Formats: sequence, C-alpha cells, structure tokens
Amino acid sequence: MKTRFTETFGVEHPIVQGGMMWVGRAELAAAVSEAGGLGIITALTQPTPDDLRREIDRARELTDKPFGVNVTILPSINPPPYQEYAQAIIESGVKIVETAGSNPEPFLPYYKEAGIKVLHKCTSVRHALKAQKIGVDGVSIDGFECAGHPGEDDVPGLILIPAATRALDIPVIASGGIADARGLVAALALGADGVNMGTRFMCTQESAIHQTVKEQIVANSERATQLIFRTMHNTARVADNEISRKVVEIEKAGGKFEDVKDLVAGARGRRVFEDGDLDAGIWSAGQVQGLIDDIPTCGELVSRMVTEAEALIQQRLAAMTG
Repeated sequence: MKTRFTETFGVEHPIVQGGMMWVGRAELAAAVSEAGGLGIITALTQPTPDDLRREIDRARELTDKPFGVNVTILPSINPPPYQEYAQAIIESGVKIVETAGSNPEPFLPYYKEAGIKVLHKCTSVRHALKAQKIGVDGVSIDGFECAGHPGEDDVPGLILIPAATRALDIPVIASGGIADARGLVAALALGADGVNMGTRFMCTQESAIHQTVKEQIVANSERATQLIFRTMHNTARVADNEISRKVVEIEKAGGKFEDVKDLVAGARGRRVFEDGDLDAGIWSAGQVQGLIDDIPTCGELVSRMVTEAEALIQQRLAAMTG
C-alpha cells in the first residue's frame, strides 16, 4: 500500500508503532519494521543516552529495515538530557525521529543536518499547522480515543483526521482508536496517509510487557479506560483500574497533583508492565481495547491488516459503486 507517508519515510506499509513509555523497546520496534511497518524505540525508556545507543544497536541486529526513535519532551522537575538523547540518535545513524510533547523546533536543525525525517505527534489542527510551519516531515494526529495524552479539546478522530488532512500539505498519520484493517481503511478514506497504533502493538507477542497485561487488554471493553488529570488540564487516558479510579475520585473531591503524585509515579506504572500487577500503578491504554481480541505476532498483525484492507477496498467498497 503506497501512500505519501510510505514514500516520504521509506517504509513498505502505512502502519506505525508509536513510541510508548516502557513499551517501545528494540524487540517490538524491530518486529514491526521487519513486518513492513515503522517500528519506534522510545528514547526515554532507556535510562541514559548510552543505553539508547545500545538499544538502537540491538534493534539493528534484529532488522535491517528502517525504524525510528521517539523523543517526548514534557515538563519535568528534573528534565532528562534531551540534547544528549538527540545526539545519541544522530550518532547512531537513525533516519526517522518521532517527536511529541513540547515544540521540537530547537532540535530540528540538528535532525535536518543529519538527514533525519521528523514525524511530530499532535492533538489539534492548530498544533499540526505549527509543526508543518517549523519544518517537520509529517504529523501524527491523535484523536480523543487515544491512549496517553489526547489534549484538552476532546475532538474524536472522525472529526480531527479530516480536519487535519484538509488543512495540511505534509503527510498525516491517523492515531487513536485503530486496531485493524477497518481502522486503516477508514483513516485513508478520511484523508490520512497511514495509521499509528499504540495499544494494539502493546498486545502482540513481541511486546515486552507482561502477559497478564496483554490478556487484560483482550478482556477489556471499549469502556475500560479512565481520564485522569482532567482538572489539571493535562488529561491522560489510562486503563481502568483501582489506581486510576482513585485518582479520578481525588480530583473530583478537589485534590491537586500533590495529592495524587505518589499514585501516578512512573515507577509504579512500570511495575504493571514488568510484574503483571494490574493495580500497581496507572498504565496507558486506549478505548480501542474493545476491538482487540487476540495476541498475534507483529508480522501476523501487519500482514492481516494489509490483506484485509485491500479486500475491503476492492470488494466491499468497490461493490457499493458497481
């Protein structure tokens, strides 16, 4: 399936595995890329820039296909050395970077000089237009259904994707609520050049998270998420569990970040993925859980999506115009 995205970023299929904290490791990224999609390593999952260099080397041992690295810049009391992570990416010869969070403009000259293509994650058309203006090569537009941070506008993908593709000249990747061929075909119909999937790729055999978490994603319905940090204007969609319900309850009672910070600590969320304790902390998952009912290999998932998408377009949709 050729689109502007596959041609610009040099991949076979218009399917991206977005960066995910504690999830985007070499095994998963390499498996997605090997299947013809774009796998992405999450830089900040690695404790240091040198660890990231080693992770990139591990991915290269597993595939010779293109893969990217995600760098998410978020407000922090003790910010990571972002410039050093960027340097590690450049020196490792990676040619695709996914940026998210704050404006990536300070880093763009370094990436451009190194011949790196930049895909920036956005949650609104206005942010996507700004990203295009500063010179990114493509944007990933996140609808309200997505896991993680959906922004504060609450606009679902069915509206946001065509609104973005109408306004932008660069390739647009649809993100949020996509798990299968139907989502891929819908995104293409809405004007997107491909899809980004997070929760769906979490639930694959090569994903390094605990099997119990994968089985819970399969068991969950589309209603099994909570929106936390709503009152703090930093909304995050996470899996419904004992901790996320407690955070929402504290917020509704007027609690501030100080009152929930121990509950939402990243180290606790990491334990969910590593130990399989579903109530150890908060963990990201989208409403798309309701569409996931198996744990395939990345190769099986990508192949199935592309084959079924072609059948949908050529048979079901074509028959409607015949």
